[in-house]
Amino acid sequence: MCGIVGAVAERNITAILVEGLKRLEYRGYDSAGVAVYTNEEKLERARRPGKVSELEQALEQSPLVGRLGIAHTRWATHGAPCERNAHPHFSEGVAVVHNGIIENHEALREQLKALGYVFTSDTDTEVIAHLLNHKLKDQPDLTEALKATVKDLHGAYGLAVISASQPDRLVAARSGSPLVIGLGLGENFLASDQLALRQVTDRFMYLEEGDIAEIRRHSVQIWDVTGKAVERKMVQYTDGAEAADKGEFRHYMLKEIHEQPSVVQRTLEGRLSPNQVLVQAFGPQAAELFAKVRNVQIVACGTSYHAGMVARYWLEELAGIPCQVEVASEFRYRKVVVQPDTLFVTISQSGETADTLAALRNAKELGFLASLAICNVGISSLVRESDLTLLTQAGREIGVASTKAFTTQLVGLLLLTLSLGQVRGTLASGVEATLVEELRRLPSRLGEALAMDGTVEKVAELFAEKNHTLFLGRGAQFPVAMEGALKLKEISYIHAEAYPAGELKHGPLALVDNHMPVVTVAPNNELLEKLKSNLQEVRARGGELIVFADEKAGMTNGEGTHVVNMPHIHDILSPILYTIPLQLLSYYVAVLKGTDVDQPRNLAKSVTVE
Repeated sequence: MCGIVGAVAERNITAILVEGLKRLEYRGYDSAGVAVYTNEEKLERARRPGKVSELEQALEQSPLVGRLGIAHTRWATHGAPCERNAHPHFSEGVAVVHNGIIENHEALREQLKALGYVFTSDTDTEVIAHLLNHKLKDQPDLTEALKATVKDLHGAYGLAVISASQPDRLVAARSGSPLVIGLGLGENFLASDQLALRQVTDRFMYLEEGDIAEIRRHSVQIWDVTGKAVERKMVQYTDGAEAADKGEFRHYMLKEIHEQPSVVQRTLEGRLSPNQVLVQAFGPQAAELFAKVRNVQIVACGTSYHAGMVARYWLEELAGIPCQVEVASEFRYRKVVVQPDTLFVTISQSGETADTLAALRNAKELGFLASLAICNVGISSLVRESDLTLLTQAGREIGVASTKAFTTQLVGLLLLTLSLGQVRGTLASGVEATLVEELRRLPSRLGEALAMDGTVEKVAELFAEKNHTLFLGRGAQFPVAMEGALKLKEISYIHAEAYPAGELKHGPLALVDNHMPVVTVAPNNELLEKLKSNLQEVRARGGELIVFADEKAGMTNGEGTHVVNMPHIHDILSPILYTIPLQLLSYYVAVLKGTDVDQPRNLAKSVTVE
C-alpha cells in the first residue's frame, strides 16, 4: 500500500520526508522517491526502486535542500517497479504523488497525448500531473486547478501536489484513500498515515471523503466535496506510541477487537470504485492473470486457514471457481496434483509463518499459474516472494490470539472473490455493485456488533465452571465456528470443538449434556430452519444453547437457550460480522478464568519454525 509524506516549513524538510517514508515501510512498497522545491528555486527529485535506504543513499550523494516537498513509497499497480515509474511524477514544474487507482487513466492519457504531452512512465499517476499542468493554463491558482483536475478523475486517490510557480503551498485531495494533515508551529505537514509524522508533531486533522486542502506554513484551508470551506477537528496525541498502548482497554486483545471497524475501513480504502472492486489493487498484472484463473488453491495455518475456508464458499458461490483449502503444514509434505491455471493463495498475518512460506516455495516448483499473498506485513518474506499481494492494513497486532487480522483477511478474500468474478465475467448481474455497497457499510455494522459487548460479557458467565464447549455453524458459518472454538481454547484453555451443525447426529451429540455449552451462529439464510432443527436435538439432550442469531431469525430465549440478537446483514458478509461476538465471548471467558489473555501459555505470535 503506497505512502505519502509532504511538508512546507521554514527549515530544510528533506530529512523529515525521508524519515516519514521509513515510518511507512510497514505498509509494503517497491520504490521510493522525493521531490523538493530547492534553494535554487526549482523542483528537483530523487527516485529509486527498492527500499527507502536506497533513496537515502542517493540523497547523501546528491542532497536536495529546500523548504517545500513531497515524498512517496509506491506499490506498483500500473507499470513495473522501476525508477521511471516511481513517484513523484513531474509535468513542467508540477510534482504529484498519488495513492490509489485512476480508472479512466487510459482515456485521459490519449486526450493528453493529443494535446502534446509526452509520457515517460507507465503509471496512471503521470496522467494526473499532465492533467493538472493543463488545467493550470486556464486557472493559474494551484488549488483551484486541482479542484478542476479531480472532477475529471474516476477512481480512488489521495493526492499531494506542489508547483515551482507557487512554492508557498502544498495542495492535497482525498477520495477513497486516507490523508492526514500534521500541524506544527510555522510549519505544516501531510501524510497518508499519522505515524509518518509523529517525529515532528502530535496534532492532526484528518481529511474526509472528497476534501481538498491547501497547506501553507501558517495556515490550512479545507473545502469539502461540495466546494464549501470547512474546518476539520484537530486531534492531539499525547502518548507517543498509541499503537503499542492498551489505552482504555484492559488487554491488547480487547483493544484490537474494538479496532476492527477502523482497520476494515482502512483495508477497503482505495480499493473500491462506486460499483466495483479495483482489480489493480492486487498488482499491475492482476487483471491479466485473473482472466486465466480456472482454479484456486488456498494454503494457510491456524486462524488464516479458517479465513481461507470461508473464502472457498465465496469463490465457488459468487465467482464459480473451484477452490481447495489446505493447512500449510500438510500441503508442503504431500504429493500435490496441480489443476491447470490454478492461482496459489497464501494467507498470513505476519508473512513469516514457516509452514506457509515453505508451501509457497514448494508451489513455485509445481506449476501453479501464479501466487498471491493476503498479508498484514508489507516487508515480510511472503509478500516479497509472491507474484501478487493484497495488504490487509490491520496495523500492528500484539495479542497472540488473532482478531483484527482475521476480519481484514476475510475482507481481502472477498475483494479477491469479486475481482476474479469481475474479470472472468462470472458474477451474477448486480451482485458486485450490491456487495460493494454492503462493504462500505460494513465498518458501521461491526460497530453495532461491538456495542453488544456488555451483553456478551454476561453470557460469558455461563462458562465460569465449564471445561468443554461445542461450536456449531452451517455453510460459511462453519469456519466461523471453528475460529470461535480456536479462540476459546487459545486464551481460556477450555477444550472446544467445532462441527457443521448437520454433523451433530453423526457422533458429537454423544457429548452433549448439561455440562457442555453449545455455541451457535445463526444468520437469517436458507439454512436457518435446518439449523433450528439441529438445535432442538441439543435441547432434547439437556444441552445449554448460546445462539448468536439474526434479529430477523425469530429465535427467542427459553429454558436452557440464551439468544443474542445480531444486526441483520447481507448473508455473504455475515461470517465477518458473526466473528465479533465469538471473539468477545472468548475474551470475557478468559478474563473469568484468570488466564494471561494477551500471552497465552505455549503459544507465539508468529510461528517461524515448524
